[in-house]
Amino acid sequence: MDFSQLYILPILLFSVVVHELSHGWMALRLGDTTARDMGRLTLNPIPHIDPIGSILVPLMSILFTGRVFIAWAKPVPVNPFNFSNYRRDDLLVSIVGPLSNIFMAFVCTIIYIIIARFVPESYLRSPFGESSSVTNNAFDYLLLMFGGGIMMNVGLAVFNLIPVPPLDGSHVLATFLPDHVADRYQSIGFYGIFAIILLMNFHPFASVIMTIIYTLTFPFQLMIHIFA
Repeated sequence: MDFSQLYILPILLFSVVVHELSHGWMALRLGDTTARDMGRLTLNPIPHIDPIGSILVPLMSILFTGRVFIAWAKPVPVNPFNFSNYRRDDLLVSIVGPLSNIFMAFVCTIIYIIIARFVPESYLRSPFGESSSVTNNAFDYLLLMFGGGIMMNVGLAVFNLIPVPPLDGSHVLATFLPDHVADRYQSIGFYGIFAIILLMNFHPFASVIMTIIYTLTFPFQLMIHIFA
């Protein structure tokens, strides 16, 4: 088991909370107050945490594979009957979740650059004294956390856009399907998770997903290279 990757868990938890919060925020802007009325428009992680998807699954994934394979929070409640244009509004509510993760990757990049550029080098690499070592470890931890948060958030965005229910990508695809086909497609529901797990264990599919993730991560890495 690899405990060295646990640094990513705080960013992971915050990122899935922001992801769900963004769904609720967009739904509110489009006329649906359900998430707000149920107390889900908050950065407080407690209402959003799914004990299995937010903690157990990513923790076990890190311990046994060294990376986050899959993670999720409790979906925010959305009542599509409150939308004025169901197809358009469902698409907007769905797409804003992955976009929030891309934004979080940008935030992680900015914080990484600030730490790497403005923290005195002695604090990052000082080999002398117990207090220096503690400071060194703290800043190293932050660099690891925010650096890892970049790829993790890009990964969450790409993963959630896979067009398999119940992921956001399935809502995007359903927008372009005839109503009766979209209804049957979305009825797969949570069982689609098993299909996703099988797909991610299919090497060609996993390779395509990882290639997309690395490609989308490159601009953030370039920013660090230029400004850090």
